[in-house]
Amino acid sequence: MQVNGIIAEYNPFHNGHKYHLEESLRRTGADYTIVIMSGDFVQRGAPALMDKHVRARAALCCGADLVLELPVLYATSSAEYFAHGAVSIFDKLGVITHLCFGSECADTALLRQTAEILLEEPSPFRHALKEFLRQGFPYPAARCRALEQCGLLSGASLEALAQPNNILGIDYIKALLKRHSKIQPVTVKRQGPGYHDSYDYGKESHKEPSSEPSTFWSALALRQALFAGDSPGRLAGFMPPETSKLIAACIDKKKLLQAEDFSSLLYYKLLLEKAQGYETYLDVSPALSRRISKLLGDFTAYETFCSLLKTRDMTYSRVSRCLLHILLNITKDDMAAAARLDHAPYARILGFRRSALPLLGALGKCASIPLITKLADAQKSLSPDACRLLEQDILSSHIYQSAACVPNGSGIPNEISTPLVIL
Repeated sequence: MQVNGIIAEYNPFHNGHKYHLEESLRRTGADYTIVIMSGDFVQRGAPALMDKHVRARAALCCGADLVLELPVLYATSSAEYFAHGAVSIFDKLGVITHLCFGSECADTALLRQTAEILLEEPSPFRHALKEFLRQGFPYPAARCRALEQCGLLSGASLEALAQPNNILGIDYIKALLKRHSKIQPVTVKRQGPGYHDSYDYGKESHKEPSSEPSTFWSALALRQALFAGDSPGRLAGFMPPETSKLIAACIDKKKLLQAEDFSSLLYYKLLLEKAQGYETYLDVSPALSRRISKLLGDFTAYETFCSLLKTRDMTYSRVSRCLLHILLNITKDDMAAAARLDHAPYARILGFRRSALPLLGALGKCASIPLITKLADAQKSLSPDACRLLEQDILSSHIYQSAACVPNGSGIPNEISTPLVIL
C-alpha cells in the first residue's frame, strides 16, 4: 500500500491545494492520502478562518482520505517545530510512504542538500549565526547570512531559503532525516501567486475572478477578500465548489473568524498576568515580556498590538505566535513535556472517507501510537502527560468556538462530543 502524507492548514482549501493533492497522487501513484491539518489556530499565530471540522470536511470532499489534527502546540509554533510535530505523527503511523509538500523551487534534491547542512550545523555556521542574531537580525535573515558567509550555500540554494514554502519543505526533510525515517519526501511546484501575496496583488492580477478551475489565489488573498466583503460566489473561480458552499454556510452563521475577534480575550489575559510577566509562555523572551507590559496601555486590538510589539529582530509572525501562546496558555514546559513524549503520543482523527476503511485497518495494525476517534475515551489509551497535550487541543477549540458562537447568540459546541466527519 502506497500512502501520501500531506501537512496543511487549508485556511481555506483552494484550487492550489486541490492541484497539490492531485499532483501528489499522480507523482507517487499512491492509493490513499492522509492529511495532518492544523486545528482551530494556525502557524502564523492567528485563528483559522473556519473551524477544523469544517476545513476537514472541505479536504475530504476534495480528495483527502483521512484527516488528522496537528496538536495546537505544534500548529502554532515556528516552522521547525510545526514540521517536527507533524512528521513525528506521520512516522509513527507506520503506513506513510511519501511526504508530499508544495514548494517554490520544486527541487527535492536542492531542498534535501540544504536540510542536511542545517541539520549538521557546522561549527563556523553556528558561530556566524550567533553573531548575526546578536546584531539584531531576525532568525531567517541571520541564518541566510551565516550560510553565505561560511560558503555553505550560494545561488539557488540560498534563494530557496528566502521562500516560505521552501523553508517549510527544508524543515520537513530535516525532521525526516533527524528521525531516520523511511518516508520519502516529494515536492510539487506551488502554482499561482506566492504564499504572502495579498488581496491587493490578487485584484491587480485578476481584475474579475474567473470561473476557470485553473485560477489560483493565495489563501491570504482569499481571506482578505472575504473580510473585505467579497462573496464566496464572486470568489468561486479560486476554490473548489465544496469550499465555496462551506464558506457561504459559515457566513450565514457569522462564523468566519480573524485575529481581531480575540482582542478582548487577549487583553484580559495580558492584563491578568501583567504583574508576574509572560516569560513562562512558549517563545516569549524576557525582552518581549517586558515590552508587552510596557505597551499594554496602548492596546487597542490584536493585530495592531502585534505591529506595536514588532522589532527589527522579532517579526510580526513571531510576535503573533507569542501572544497566541499566552492566550491559549501554552508554556515552555508544555513543549518540554511533549519532547519527552517524542512529540507525538497520539493521532487524533477529525474525519475520513468510507472508501478509506482499508487504510484505517492498516493503521490499526501498523501505528505505534493510539488513534483517537472519541475524545471521551482517550484517557483509556493515553498517559497523563499525553492527556495534558490533548487537553490543550480541547481547550483551544473551546476558546475558538467561544469567539465564533457567543457574538451571534448560538450555543458553544462541546469539542468532546463533536462527531467525526465521515463521507
